[in-house]
Amino acid sequence: MRFFSIILMVLVLIMAGCAPRQSGNVYSRSQAQQQLSVYYGTVLVVNTVTIEGTQTGLGTIAGGVVGGIAGNTVGGGHGRALATAVGAIGGALVGSAVEEGTTRQNGLELTVELDSGEVIAVVQEADDYYAVGDRVRIIRGPGGVTRVRQ
Repeated sequence: MRFFSIILMVLVLIMAGCAPRQSGNVYSRSQAQQQLSVYYGTVLVVNTVTIEGTQTGLGTIAGGVVGGIAGNTVGGGHGRALATAVGAIGGALVGSAVEEGTTRQNGLELTVELDSGEVIAVVQEADDYYAVGDRVRIIRGPGGVTRVRQ
């Protein structure tokens, strides 16, 4: 049982590393070699936020499998079937929560006044330092993806 729990945690941590990032420094493959529009502005407000984690379903599936296996080791007959079902459901709930928690990120909500006078807000991963009054570049790509860069 302990072996299966360790396998579940390893799978969830691996998936956390594969989670899409909402960073100003990370571009998806589809964003490469695309025309991007650049605007300049001044940071008005910097707020820390939490970017919710992803739920790909892998944590739910892995948790359900491990929970079902663990439940299957309990009791016998109809009790074993019930324990297997309860273990699978409980494991799925725990696996889903673990996946969401491990992929949650600290973020920044940056309010920027563009040189044109327009005021915008962008939320992205907190992987750089921004302060009120900083001059920044706003990069807008196809599909509305926007990022703030120093």
